[in-house]
Amino acid sequence: MAFLSFVGRVLFASVFVLSAWQQFNDFGIDGGPAGKSLAPKFRVFSKHVSLRTGLQIPPFEMKYAVAAAISMKGVGGLFFIFGSSLGAHLLLLHQAIFTPILYDFYNYDPSKKEFNQLFAQFTQVSDLFCHASVFSPCCP
Repeated sequence: MAFLSFVGRVLFASVFVLSAWQQFNDFGIDGGPAGKSLAPKFRVFSKHVSLRTGLQIPPFEMKYAVAAAISMKGVGGLFFIFGSSLGAHLLLLHQAIFTPILYDFYNYDPSKKEFNQLFAQFTQVSDLFCHASVFSPCCP
């Protein structure tokens, strides 16, 4: 049974590790394609946050956000494979931070095609969040 648990953790974490590896290879000097696609979505997200809460998100370069995402996915995935709850926590933190920014369905009218596509992707990624939370105990 322990072997099946290990295989399941490897298959689950491979999604994150392979994604981190691909983003690392494409990183370049400006964050690569991930940084270019994240920048406009982050601007819209920060405007939403400032309008709703009154809090200002300080400006920063997207390459740092992409580097943080790569490190959280890579390190979290590797720790998750070996059964560490720290890996599950890193993957949960990554999903909690980046999912609402990347899948910004809330910016579209529900009758639009983009809304349905982004909402479907959001719910699929939220499912990964739920699976990672199973391996993330509240009390160590």
